[in-house]
Amino acid sequence: MSSPQAPEDEQGGGDPPGDLRSVLVTSVLNLEPLDEDLFRGRHYWVPTTQRLFGGQIVGQALVAAAKSVSEDVHVHSLHCYFVRAGDPKVPVLYQVERTRTGTSFSVRSVKAVQHGRPIFICQASFQLAQPSPLQHQFSMPAVPPPEELLDYEALIDQYLRDPNLHEKYRVGLNRIAAQEVPIEIRLVNPPTVSQLQNMEPKQMFWVRARGYIGEGDIKMHCCVAAYISDYAFLGTALLPHQCRHKVHFMVSLDHSMWFHAPFRADHWMLYECESPWAGSSSGKEDNKPCFTWLL
Repeated sequence: MSSPQAPEDEQGGGDPPGDLRSVLVTSVLNLEPLDEDLFRGRHYWVPTTQRLFGGQIVGQALVAAAKSVSEDVHVHSLHCYFVRAGDPKVPVLYQVERTRTGTSFSVRSVKAVQHGRPIFICQASFQLAQPSPLQHQFSMPAVPPPEELLDYEALIDQYLRDPNLHEKYRVGLNRIAAQEVPIEIRLVNPPTVSQLQNMEPKQMFWVRARGYIGEGDIKMHCCVAAYISDYAFLGTALLPHQCRHKVHFMVSLDHSMWFHAPFRADHWMLYECESPWAGSSSGKEDNKPCFTWLL
């Protein structure tokens, strides 16, 4: 994939300043080629669980797959399984298999390896863009624009200054506030302190990559969106149970995404998360990202 150049000045359409290249492009998703279809990825941000962030592995795997296809095809979908916990102390190797290269569709299989064993497997498909007379989509939910919402840091600070905040929430919020995450988040209809103990397993938030990515490589925007997609993913299933059960750790087991049209991951995207079911020590989550551009 090509690397987009930062512009000389600030762009319209909600672009961050041009002199701030997104760390997701320059570091997190910048893989080191070792051989044909073999890459090494390093870590930028490690969650407090001291396990690798699932979104990092998904995003890096898609980068590796995208490097094995031609420039004129776009990401169509990916289907992933996490099979072992990632070790943040060592890099991840990504092995790409060119499963099929067709006229309009191509498929790549990616295996992420640490200590000689797979920690993650993925199938990614790529499609040559073609016009279609059949088109429809759901309407985007009516929500306030991100400019009218508090950023995540300000929202956490607002919660922490509330004397009625339960101590267990205070500890968790302080832990979140101490993390340097390369994405911006603005929660839609954030709950009040009194509502934190009785929430439905659904949430919506605006999200975008920190810094500038640019228009150059559509596949890179898909890789960044893949990274973002696993953030706040598991927590949605816990929202109705935070007061009654103590969960020591949660992990993603499988993950799927579809990319229907070009978009920019450094522009605001509305992200819907719903968990329609939880049980048997697992939960099902449906993420419905609505990509939009605010000029």
